[in-house]
Amino acid sequence: MPPGSLDHTAAHTAGYRHAAEPIGSVTDAYSGHLTPDLAVSTYRNIQRLFPSRTIAAGAAVRELPRSPRALGEISVAQGDEHYDLYDYLALNSVTGFLVLHRGEIRYETYQRGNGPDTRWMSMSVAKSVTSTLAGMAIHDGAIAEGLAARVGDYVPALAGSAYTAVTLRELLLMASGVGWNETYTDPGSDRRALLAAQLEQRPDAAMALMATLPRVAPAGTRHNYSTGETQILAEMVSRAVGRPLADYLAQKLWQPYGMEADATWWLASPRGVEIGGSGIAATLRDYARFGQFLIEGGCVAGASLLPSGWIAEATQPSVLAGGESIDYGYMWWSGWTEPSRRDRAFAARGIHGQYLYVNPRRELVIVQHAAAPKPMGRMVIEPMSLFDAIAAALASD
Repeated sequence: MPPGSLDHTAAHTAGYRHAAEPIGSVTDAYSGHLTPDLAVSTYRNIQRLFPSRTIAAGAAVRELPRSPRALGEISVAQGDEHYDLYDYLALNSVTGFLVLHRGEIRYETYQRGNGPDTRWMSMSVAKSVTSTLAGMAIHDGAIAEGLAARVGDYVPALAGSAYTAVTLRELLLMASGVGWNETYTDPGSDRRALLAAQLEQRPDAAMALMATLPRVAPAGTRHNYSTGETQILAEMVSRAVGRPLADYLAQKLWQPYGMEADATWWLASPRGVEIGGSGIAATLRDYARFGQFLIEGGCVAGASLLPSGWIAEATQPSVLAGGESIDYGYMWWSGWTEPSRRDRAFAARGIHGQYLYVNPRRELVIVQHAAAPKPMGRMVIEPMSLFDAIAAALASD
């Protein structure tokens, strides 16, 4: 596999204005043990936590024009309380928030020293990027079997493991039937074991961990959220396309769609495979462009990059073998409220408050960067409720 554009110090060499800030450790981030200021400086410098590969932007930038119309008043009811957007920004530790409506910026704000040039961590928003790359690989013919492709045929390290016969579709749905504990703050969880393998930075350490996991249910019958399975997906897609995921993303989308800034992506080992479930650092506007790409049907210059029907299938609730219905598609969340179901809205979301919300019916993309004090459960105001309120406010425009 080509080495790709490895860069341990991308921020320093590019003159990144946040580069000299102090940062904490990734273990403290997952444990929820960072003070507020240190969390902010860490989350906008995540390429310093691990070796990272650059997702190179091109020369042409897709403009995001600013709408002449303001967003207007937004109100969210939660219990007996009502909150406006300013309450939301303060109480949810938001550091960047952008509303893109019909391709125009209706609202954009940065807090805690962030700006349009700030790269911010994705956390699990990266999962939805990785799953989209899987769709591109199928469209390109690199995964000829499509969703029926088997993990063991693409990832030799997992041959003979519980993952051998798991299909790509089962992997995308996180319905492999293989046991996994995702608890971020539990040092004994599988998620923290995967983080330890990442910290080790030894080639194949992550796959060695995944190969030890036991089967607990028939494949395809039970959804169990697993960041480890996104790392398997990264291995599968990278091997299929024969190049690093960062390079594939740059070639397929980042450059031709007109992203304005280089991004970075963590690696599982030096010159190794990208971390499929986290570790992308990109600007607020470029995350919004990614959402707009999906609003536009996954097309660049009129040509689709994804299989026919992929976006609809990947972003809506799924039914597993045996009948279980889940509000999860191919590493996208959906169906959280009646308004969102009606609009067929979907979202990528990451711990500490990262969101990419896409509402095709309203032609609406919302991106949020945040620095919540704990990985989960510290959003004072439910983000999806605010996103639904914004969608409702724009419905008559």
